Formats: sequence, structure tokens, C-alpha cells
Amino acid sequence: QVQLVESGGGLVQAGGSLRLSCGASGRTFSNYGLGWFRQAPGNEREFVAFINWSGGTTYYADSVKGRFTISRDNAKNTVSLQMNSLKPEDTAVYYCAASSGCTGSGCAARSLYAYWGQGTQVTVSS
Repeated sequence: QVQLVESGGGLVQAGGSLRLSCGASGRTFSNYGLGWFRQAPGNEREFVAFINWSGGTTYYADSVKGRFTISRDNAKNTVSLQMNSLKPEDTAVYYCAASSGCTGSGCAARSLYAYWGQGTQVTVSS
């Protein structure tokens, strides 16, 4: 089991920045690829970003590429999502997730992730 807890969400104006963090406990953190997903009201949960076990491979949804940066610190068991140039359409609940099988770019599917956090709300006002 891996327990994930997100933090850092909030309300920000369009063009602003937020940094989300996700702390993990349980099994060896560095064994897992980690992803960020988001879900807006009425929408399905969608992929945002992925980072592999070492941090050497990252992958982003086209909608956030160039604005968001995913990173991890295996010594602290944390994964972060730096979000810049935020837009109202980025408003959603953001979830971190852990996968034992994902290693590279083919890690956008929710079904590949066995462990999920409870989510943190991000609201971007126009």
C-alpha cells in the first residue's frame, strides 16, 4: 500500500502560479512512477503529468506543456507540480497517483495507477 496526501491547492488569479505537493508513505516510494491528474465538475478525470521513478523521464498533457513542471524528491517521499501561467480552464480537483508499472510516456491512463490521493482543489479566477 502507498498512501498519498496532496496539499497546496487554493484560489489564484489567471496568470498566477501555484505549487502542489504530494507526500507519500508506505511502500518504497522510489519504486513507483507518479502522476498528476485533475477533474473538473462534470468532466472525467484527466491526465496532467507523469514522472518516472528516478525523475529522469517526464511527460505532460498538451494542455499544460510549457506551463506545468512535475518533479520528485525520493529522499523526502514527495512529488510536486509547479503550475505557472494558470488559466481558468485549469480549475479542477488535482490528484496525485502512484503506479508500479509506468516507466515512460505511455502513462496517461488512469487504469495504470493503483494508488490515489484524496485531491486538492485549484481554482483559477478570470
